[in-house]
Amino acid sequence: MTKRIERIRWRCRRGLLELDLLLKRFLDKYDSQLNEQQIDQFESLLSLSDQDLLAIICSNPETVDKSLKRLIQLIQRS
Repeated sequence: MTKRIERIRWRCRRGLLELDLLLKRFLDKYDSQLNEQQIDQFESLLSLSDQDLLAIICSNPETVDKSLKRLIQLIQRS
């Protein structure tokens, strides 16, 4: 899983500095604790545009898809 996390880390380099910082802190804190499903979900989030991803992270987790709610909360806490 290390190679996969390294690829994900590279994908976290975004056009918005705010996203770079949020996503890097999240991976630094939780990368070894994520299960396969969470990694899949995180990768699906990374496929979103910067503006959409930032809006989801900065919004109330109650408004996002329930399957992503826990992951969004982890990103917000990091």
